[in-house]
Amino acid sequence: MKMRKMLSILLALAMVIGCLAACGKKAEETPAPAPEKQTEQQPETKDETPAPEPAADETPAPAAEDTTPGSTPRNETLYFNGQQWGAINAWNPIHSNANNFGISQNSSAREILYETLFMYNLLDGKLYPLLGTKYSWNDDKSELTVELNQAAHWDDGTPVTAADVVGTYEFNHTYSPSFPGGWDPYITGVEAKDDYTVVIKMAQTNGVTNNPLQGLQYIAQQYVMCKAYLDKVVERNGGDQAKVQDDLMEDFVASGPYKKYYNDDQKVIFVRDDNYWGADASMWGSLPVPKYLGHNLFADNAAGNLAFSNGEVDVSQQFNIDIPQMMETNPNISAFIDEAPYNMCVTMPTAWLKLDVPGLDQKAVRQAIAYAVDYDQIVSAAMGGQCPTFTAVPRSVMNPTDGEQALIDKEALKPYQFAGNDIDRANKVLDEAGILDTDGDGYRELNGTKIHLQAACPTGWSDWEASMEIVAAAGKKIGIEIETYYPEASTYMSDMLTTGQFEICMWSPSGASPTCPWGRVRALMSSEFAGITSNNWSGNFGWFRNDRADELIQAIPTMEDSQLKAAYTELSQIYLDEVPSFSLMYRPELFHNTNESVWSGFPALGDGDNIPPTDCTDGYGIAALYNLYLVQ
Repeated sequence: MKMRKMLSILLALAMVIGCLAACGKKAEETPAPAPEKQTEQQPETKDETPAPEPAADETPAPAAEDTTPGSTPRNETLYFNGQQWGAINAWNPIHSNANNFGISQNSSAREILYETLFMYNLLDGKLYPLLGTKYSWNDDKSELTVELNQAAHWDDGTPVTAADVVGTYEFNHTYSPSFPGGWDPYITGVEAKDDYTVVIKMAQTNGVTNNPLQGLQYIAQQYVMCKAYLDKVVERNGGDQAKVQDDLMEDFVASGPYKKYYNDDQKVIFVRDDNYWGADASMWGSLPVPKYLGHNLFADNAAGNLAFSNGEVDVSQQFNIDIPQMMETNPNISAFIDEAPYNMCVTMPTAWLKLDVPGLDQKAVRQAIAYAVDYDQIVSAAMGGQCPTFTAVPRSVMNPTDGEQALIDKEALKPYQFAGNDIDRANKVLDEAGILDTDGDGYRELNGTKIHLQAACPTGWSDWEASMEIVAAAGKKIGIEIETYYPEASTYMSDMLTTGQFEICMWSPSGASPTCPWGRVRALMSSEFAGITSNNWSGNFGWFRNDRADELIQAIPTMEDSQLKAAYTELSQIYLDEVPSFSLMYRPELFHNTNESVWSGFPALGDGDNIPPTDCTDGYGIAALYNLYLVQ
């Protein structure tokens, strides 16, 4: 393994500042650099002894054939964990609960099946070409022009054209319930200039573009889909929005490097499309190395981590508290960074509070729970020390990187901040609000009724479960009954993202994206997402509303850089005072731990490849699939 010292860590974190800096008017436009061409040639290795050739009278024993359903050769399959919990529900990107590890349109969209115009790289904050080759702004940034790669085609052989980009926008705008609320304030439409050029029209107020960075977010986050196929989906569902959204799209047409191959309640396998357009010299110049991408469905983190330890999983997106010890004892196991925190902490898993629930509709109750939680215990017990504490990096709406921390007035925030396990402060807030235990059973009542809350996360997510147990324990210390609830992941996501049927739940806002930190603040606090009850991946799951927060969120994208610090500081004050949700820890957006028993060539900090730790699947992280090679 390569040694990657603390100097490399500091250099990489400094690079992140480019993508985590202010969203002000003076933000420098980033051109889309061409991706480096990857080859299938195996890199030179050192200090390796080749396996001896068999003697003339020896015949290697053939490997036993695996005849189990969905079986694929191990030396052709890259296995993952932590990205698929439960069987796939759909192949439709606007489905309310697709539960498909091939589909994710977060800040770095997953580029396995469907593809975006550009790929985001959290290491340098740049966008790299994919279906699009380059982008440019007009003078007032009211139009974002994108040129398409003319080599790109769908897996049915038809070309990807501007009509598909336009059709995708119109389809999502019409049939995806969360799309209008998420994009309409910033994008008014997409037009075809010619067959391979599109113009994204940006919304303006009084002649000023509302937020140019949302244009960049769109081209890195929104999947481009085949218009002819979308027309077919609409027709077979009679144009009914609910039916279109619920269409499974099992016959989907896409442009990505992999297609569906096998899936049941035990495993998911994608197979490489050997006619993938990205092998063209204008893109990667070759096919991705693994023929198959596989994901067994594990019962919980413990089972997934055991499989990872045994070399049955190559890329682990699960939190693994034993990673430091495993790296010391197993030379095949590594993390993106050789030293603590082992991965790049850019997000903050958060306890979201449903504000229309009795008890949580009271600011005093929300504050008291947040003050009482023992965050140091979460860091040690749930995270194994693999992240900074809230004492080391006091809480705000910012992640712990230097670039974001520079955007707040730390002294002004001190009266609002809390590091946790402050039972006296929590009890005082409740007592002063008149929320008392009047019947002597040890629990406080509100309007004569005991406050009873439920804290949920998906079953088997052991570090999240540990966090929820610590939240429940905090409630007991201050006389608020909090019960933990761990449903299957698909049920949990439906409760949180679709129906809003939860009281306290755990989820992470965006960590790094072209719009952060503004995008994260918007997800935490913007009322534009309040009340969405179908496929809300955007945020504000607890339906918080605050006029001043909305005003600041709307204003930040057009502020001068000199105004940003005051705005982000005030937003942090509102957030910490009102407590619509509260962060439980700092954390990587994705874990990226690897076992090189079968495959090697994974990204690592300081290796010079500039491939981010996004599990070989998300954003520019998919470039890793072109560097992999089998261990000899």
